[in-house]
Amino acid sequence: MSSNTKTGDSALFNSSGQSGKLSYIFAFLGNPGPRYAVTRHNAGFIAGNALVKRLGLKKPGKKFKSETYLTKIGGKGVLLLFPQTFMNLSGDAVAAAAKFYKLPPQNIVAVCDESLLDIGVMRLRQSGGHGGQNGMRSIIERLGTEDFARIRIGVGKKPVPEMELADWVLSPFRGQELADIERVASICADCVTEIVESGLMSAMNKYSNRNLLDCK
Repeated sequence: MSSNTKTGDSALFNSSGQSGKLSYIFAFLGNPGPRYAVTRHNAGFIAGNALVKRLGLKKPGKKFKSETYLTKIGGKGVLLLFPQTFMNLSGDAVAAAAKFYKLPPQNIVAVCDESLLDIGVMRLRQSGGHGGQNGMRSIIERLGTEDFARIRIGVGKKPVPEMELADWVLSPFRGQELADIERVASICADCVTEIVESGLMSAMNKYSNRNLLDCK
């Protein structure tokens, strides 16, 4: 991995927003605040924080209704975006950042939880619907397109069918689940690097639709 900035804000924010200085926006979805920190709906935040830690980034910037980190991966400028709008309004933050940097949707990757996948499984797609995930729904509405990539992180299926989905995704990871999701978060950081350095298809071949916890 190449050199990276160690601040959440930088001269990139003072530029004219030309997309040549930024290659990707990775939007890690979740709900702000300690109450939600280890809930299933915050799998995106958990994965993003693993990447931030690995890159040695420090204090986040505050822009686009988000916590932000500008860095470089593989020599390419990348914005790590943590919307602070709560999940259902994630699109406000993503759309604002995309507009500022004049990035097309194809250069945006959303990272979110997926309650139809077991913990340990990630699903990568180049585009697609929201699948009932309200953060994804908001991004699609605000960008006006489904044509952006997404990494869906499995958080486990509801224990009983009659349980409300909102209750399930707002419940915390417990015990071994928490250890497993932290391991998946680290693998997701590898996946982000793969996307930037080698492209989405390469990352899909390595990380999508397999139990990553079984990998050595």
